[in-house]
Amino acid sequence: MTRVILDKKDLDELELVRKRITIDPQVCGGKPVIRGTRITVEFILELLSSGMTPEEIAQEYGISKEDVIAAIMYAKFLVRGIEVIT
Repeated sequence: MTRVILDKKDLDELELVRKRITIDPQVCGGKPVIRGTRITVEFILELLSSGMTPEEIAQEYGISKEDVIAAIMYAKFLVRGIEVIT
């Protein structure tokens, strides 16, 4: 297991992710979703890669810009090898 040192910014971002992203085996097959929705992190990343802005996604899907940012942060932590337990 690799140890990762988190700074204050990382810890603040993790807290935001934990508040806004959840994983439940009964919802969307256990994929990470925006809390209280069935909107997956994967779907948000697809929308961003297609050119939509966080503001457009928030408006179109009835979530907040902070939810979109939390999804991006969640993906960032996964790429860094940091497991986010929600």
